[in-house]
Amino acid sequence: MNYVFFHPDEMRAESVSCYGHPLVQMPNYDRVAAEGVRFDQCHVQHTVCSPSRCSQMTGWYPHVAGHRTLWNLLRPEEPSLFGYLREAGYRVHWCGKNDLYSPEAIHQNVDDWSSAGGGHAGPNRYSPEDEAYYTFLHEPFPGGLHDTADMRNVQAGIEFLRARRPDDPPFFLYLPLSMPHPPYGAPEPFHSMYSPDDVGPLRPPNPVGAPDFHALIRRYRRLDALDEALFREIQAIYLGMNSYVDWMLGQLLAALEQTGLDQETTLIVSADHGDWAGDYGLVEKWPTGLDDTLTRVPLLIRAPGCASGHVVQEPMEAFDVMPTVLELAGLEARHTHFARSLTPQIQGATGDPERAVFAEGGYDIHEPLAFEGRPESGGLFRDATHIYYPKGLQQQEHPESVCRSTMLRTARHKLIRRTSGAHELYDLQQDPRELQNRYGDPALANVQQELEGRMLDWYVHTSDVVGFEHPRGLPTS
Repeated sequence: MNYVFFHPDEMRAESVSCYGHPLVQMPNYDRVAAEGVRFDQCHVQHTVCSPSRCSQMTGWYPHVAGHRTLWNLLRPEEPSLFGYLREAGYRVHWCGKNDLYSPEAIHQNVDDWSSAGGGHAGPNRYSPEDEAYYTFLHEPFPGGLHDTADMRNVQAGIEFLRARRPDDPPFFLYLPLSMPHPPYGAPEPFHSMYSPDDVGPLRPPNPVGAPDFHALIRRYRRLDALDEALFREIQAIYLGMNSYVDWMLGQLLAALEQTGLDQETTLIVSADHGDWAGDYGLVEKWPTGLDDTLTRVPLLIRAPGCASGHVVQEPMEAFDVMPTVLELAGLEARHTHFARSLTPQIQGATGDPERAVFAEGGYDIHEPLAFEGRPESGGLFRDATHIYYPKGLQQQEHPESVCRSTMLRTARHKLIRRTSGAHELYDLQQDPRELQNRYGDPALANVQQELEGRMLDWYVHTSDVVGFEHPRGLPTS
């Protein structure tokens, strides 16, 4: 069995066609969902790319080993899916960006890696003094469909598939892409594929009981001076980016068929996390944003002999991919983790209706090295013309707006606890768009108490892990 992991960045589930979006066209996602299994309630463990990928490959929540920043990537001594596969004789081939391993760890976990690099959008539509400069709205990509960095990475993966020989070892092809990451832009015809007039109603700014960082983001990015028409345009272009990602997936599917590898390869399609894309009057994401637009992502798995067109409605977590692949490969993890294998669901079983999923993010004042906006933090704190300047400035001037936060979500309710600012509680059956924060509402007092107790128990159970081998004694020499 071989594996291909097609892994876009900020693709939220609700903006994908097979998840019910009424406008976006994504025929290749539809096809994979029809031929495989669609997980309707897949939630990531962090809403920033690096921590999310670290969790996905280890089965650890971000707090277990401190993987909650852009810079604390997996180290050589830490276990991960790719390490297990490579040790078992799989060839791990990587085409795309790295938000997962430290440079030292790549050498021991990956056989071959490449990244086309470069951007994927045209210039900013606005000048720095314009109120809309920090919206991430850009002009279309100036090249053709094959000229983006993402498509060059997909093409490198396709060439790897085509070069495969019958006696080569089994492989895991990893395609970590950037799109639909801001800036918002795509090559034509996808950039202009959807009209803002056809985009459905957005979540309005300032919902009842919204976290404080919503207003701060709008102020620092000057978003509060803009009208809804511009946010609808952002979402229309975001949908076009999703359709372009779907087109790239179609190129990959064709290569799998042409090589005959589709009959012996498990295809996994998911994402790092979501994107506000204009909802709540916001753009991009935030490390402590834990609403469904950011935590809920697509997960499609098409495996030889799998149940076709099966939909798993119950909640599950993105890091479940790790033990699933290991079980399909006949391997066992040799470290304590908290993920669950999805192999029964791939064969047509339902999920666990009582399961709660968890996500977390943010930093504490005692860890200033974690905050974005430091002059040494990877160049994200530059002059005011840098598109991420407002984000870093806000984190430096209002560190409480990116405080440590944790989410517990069941099929019916969501609880978010923060070390600063407002907690949140939603009845997702009555309020699926999370517009009425009911934390402290007497009518939900019993629900709130039960969820807070459950969150505390989860922290106790997952606070750390003990290594499988821990010898003691003095050295023999």
